[in-house]
Amino acid sequence: MKKRSIFARFNNWFIFAMMTLVVISIVISSTLVINYLKKEEIKRVDILVNAIKFQQDAVTPSLEVQGLLLNIYSSNTTIPVIILDKNDQVIEFKNLPKDFKTETKDVVELAKKMEKKYPAIEIKVQGGNDQFVYYDNSKVLNYLQYSPYLLGLFVLSYFLFSFWFLRTVKKTDEGYLWAGLAKETAHQIGTPLSSMIGWMEIMKLENPDSEGVVEIEKDIERLRTISERFSKIGSVPELNDLDFNKTIQDNFDYLRTRISKKIDFTLQIPTYKILVPHNKILMSWVIENLVKNAVDAMKGEGTLQMSVFERNKNILVEVKDSGSGMTKSQANNAFKPGYSTKKRGWGLGLSLAKRVVQEYHNGDIKISQTEIGKGTTFRILIKKEGS
Repeated sequence: MKKRSIFARFNNWFIFAMMTLVVISIVISSTLVINYLKKEEIKRVDILVNAIKFQQDAVTPSLEVQGLLLNIYSSNTTIPVIILDKNDQVIEFKNLPKDFKTETKDVVELAKKMEKKYPAIEIKVQGGNDQFVYYDNSKVLNYLQYSPYLLGLFVLSYFLFSFWFLRTVKKTDEGYLWAGLAKETAHQIGTPLSSMIGWMEIMKLENPDSEGVVEIEKDIERLRTISERFSKIGSVPELNDLDFNKTIQDNFDYLRTRISKKIDFTLQIPTYKILVPHNKILMSWVIENLVKNAVDAMKGEGTLQMSVFERNKNILVEVKDSGSGMTKSQANNAFKPGYSTKKRGWGLGLSLAKRVVQEYHNGDIKISQTEIGKGTTFRILIKKEGS
């Protein structure tokens, strides 16, 4: 079981690493594409600047040259460009935002902002009134700058959702599997149990007061209870039992006679009546699982204390043993289906106990305290009637 757990943990980390690698790859590749587009826009601005320089230097450009220069200038329909002279007088501007005020002061202010991102390109002009070309990314490129992060976030969200969805489906399938297994077990127990009840009635006719008959009858009743427990898994049970004290006391009385005499098993229970809606059969199963785990942890020798008390309108049941205790990892995994520290354990007892308490009784069950070599305390919390 431990090897399987380690393998599953390795798979989880491998999937996480692959997800991270995919997201990083998308962000890097998108960033490279955007940087390439930036360089292409800068080249287009350089071509435009060179065209303006040529126009300034040419004395009488031919019609073909004039047409070419006009095409170069008019082909820029996306890159914002502002041309100022050395005295910050506006000579030309193009592709500014539609809602932008084109007053001289505003245009100059925008040009200075552009210069913080890209240095202005100087154009030498005869007469000394040099010109400066200011430019910025196109609107599309500005939007694309955020796309790698949005895309990475989207992909990461998709993977996380897929992981959550598959895990939920797996848990649901496991739930159906265990419920089906439990019902089939109840069915299989029921067949020989009916036969045993028949033979018991025959034995009663011959010697009704026999000690063996009495004990066998108790065990048959126990088997009937176990069968009923399994049959209730997977269906919503009725919480029609109210006397919580009696449920705990009956379990204590039954278990005390069936565990090692070397275990000092005690019960502390309120003297007043506690009314809590619960299913006696399933709650008895929870208590029995906790006690059996405690007995195993103590290896048949030690002290075992079970106590019931009220706190903040809740009923708490604690099962405290003096056994071997748990490590932090063992405590974190104790209620997971299939997890067991025993060589022959199936890892179902505590997981089913958790399901009974949380899903059927709207309560909680946890390990409230554990220490290696000193023991473990399990705690059940059940809400009082009307709280």
